Amino acid sequence: MIGPHSRLGDYEIEERLGAGGMAEVYAAKRVGPHGFCKRVAVKRILPSAAEDAAFVRMFIDEASLAARLSHPNIVQVFDFGEDVGELFLAMELVEGTSLSRLLRALVNRSESMSLQATLYVIAQAARALDYVHRVRGDDGELLGLVHRDVSPGNILLTRTGHVKLADFGIACSRMAERHTGKNDLRGKLGYMSPEQVQSKLLDGKSDVFTLGVVLAELLIGEPLFGAGAQLEILLRIRDVDLRVLDSTKVRIPSDVRRLLRQCLRARPIERPDARELAQKIEAICARRGFVADASSAICQLMARTELCPLMPDELASEGFARPTSLFGGDAGGATGKTLETSTAAIVSIFEMAPKHSYAADLQSGQRVRDVTFPELVRLATTGEIEARSIVQRGSEAPTPAQELPELSRVFSTPALQWSQDEIRRPRLRGDLSAASLLPIVNSLAHKRETGMLYLEDGKRRKKIYFIDGRPDFVASTQRDEMLGQHLVDNRVCLPLELDMALAVMPQHRGRLGDALVNLGVLRPVQLYRAVAAQVRARYLDAFRWRRGHFLYVRDCCSGEETYPIEQDAHVLMRDACLSLHPSELEAALAPLWEKVLRSAHGLAASLAAYQVPDGWIWLLAQARGDQTVGSLCARAALQSGLDTEDAMRAIFLGISCRLLEAV
Repeated sequence: MIGPHSRLGDYEIEERLGAGGMAEVYAAKRVGPHGFCKRVAVKRILPSAAEDAAFVRMFIDEASLAARLSHPNIVQVFDFGEDVGELFLAMELVEGTSLSRLLRALVNRSESMSLQATLYVIAQAARALDYVHRVRGDDGELLGLVHRDVSPGNILLTRTGHVKLADFGIACSRMAERHTGKNDLRGKLGYMSPEQVQSKLLDGKSDVFTLGVVLAELLIGEPLFGAGAQLEILLRIRDVDLRVLDSTKVRIPSDVRRLLRQCLRARPIERPDARELAQKIEAICARRGFVADASSAICQLMARTELCPLMPDELASEGFARPTSLFGGDAGGATGKTLETSTAAIVSIFEMAPKHSYAADLQSGQRVRDVTFPELVRLATTGEIEARSIVQRGSEAPTPAQELPELSRVFSTPALQWSQDEIRRPRLRGDLSAASLLPIVNSLAHKRETGMLYLEDGKRRKKIYFIDGRPDFVASTQRDEMLGQHLVDNRVCLPLELDMALAVMPQHRGRLGDALVNLGVLRPVQLYRAVAAQVRARYLDAFRWRRGHFLYVRDCCSGEETYPIEQDAHVLMRDACLSLHPSELEAALAPLWEKVLRSAHGLAASLAAYQVPDGWIWLLAQARGDQTVGSLCARAALQSGLDTEDAMRAIFLGISCRLLEAV
């Protein structure tokens, strides 16, 4: 064990925070010039474990995986180093406590977490897992990352009440085996999935199960799979023995119990994924009138259990928070009101959405219940329910979705409908492959086409509407491209402000933007810019599709109030080219590598219209019919300073936009 004032690399040790069987963690600081000082947590391998080659490999893998992760609900890894043969990780120092310590403190005081605080912690952990499960590698493919150790000890609570997922020491991905391996059971006893116990192949649904185990423990105040011999606990997990949950005297609301049981289903395919779990929890909170950010409640809980002193000036707030008309006057100020109190007062001003929920028959044949209005709108705009789908509002008689007044805008707008009516007579059709969309869009721009380009890859659908060759509106079935998610992800509005707007959407015919403007969250010009940015993001995402098919139909109109992308269509094509992964460029240019390049006759547009870098202009000017694609890329590296990737982008843009010909 090293002591205070010892050093590991550039870090000065302050104190020991804890230790496990193989590693220990210290608080440390890095001091730089002009008074710079950064406090971190340093994790190092114990000397007794340094000779264990398997653990050292696991420690290195943890560093490699964690370095790829950047999310507000995940402990950030800053550095990985070696000092006199000792490997160490420098990580974000989370000042606060762990969920396991908070649970123990509450049990000792015969207390439990409030339902609001419980749902908040689990929703934030689910958001972290959703990010983890969707991380992609350098090749653009999903890593298939699974945490495998979701437990109260690895869910950290900061002194400002925020939630951080920690410790990817036994995480696995497609780069490594995703099963536990025979006689290699990894994870904390009591916090494993049935497939983990049985050494089966794991995916993100395994983490959802273990997060469900944590949720159950927070609700009932005791371990879900009980105590006793290790083998007995493992067998209860294998058999998903929920007798402890069934026999508890703690009252669990029916909607929460229903969601909990979904997470704890034996078959992974029947569980929600992490994103669905977070969304379902947030829908429950919205129905119950809970504020979206319950961090202040967590702060007060930690203070009451004496785990972390309450710092009034450090109560949780978004780093990008700014005043809006929702929180003007004395709210939280001179009157001393808390955020929750002032929010409740504000909410009471509005005629909120009806308390009833919806049930709906999805196109997949599944029937969903307890659907909130915002979720119903999302189902309609992504095509999961269509105009003739049967929807039941509260206890009213079932009716076709198009007959509900609150959905009238959705089903009167062609762009938001996903039936096949618009694409019965396509003028063009074909298959999509890596980087294949750019020539198609360039042709539409050159011909100044007005119509709709329909894309589908089996899981996603997208419609791009053009007017005179310019992209005018983009509709999408992707959940992460919905307007509300875009606004929060890009810090245009706060989650709480979004929740308020979602609650009053029925008053605005389902228009989220109108609700945000009416509440004073956004000014009209801010909404215009935000929606234009969203349309641009949806548009550029289409160029990264690697498979699927396309159809083009002339003279289709979106029927939407549009916010045109401010950039020129040719500049957008340049940006699309810049967004392509190098592997996509290689795949697209491979068949042309030995072909000779020359300037195209009858250029569709001048090179200046694309506003490309000077290096690209020089390179494209060298295409005089005497060099192949391969030789021109090699020449660029030698004579212009362009690397091979930049050279390929320039050449691909030139060929796709008919500035060059490969013969």
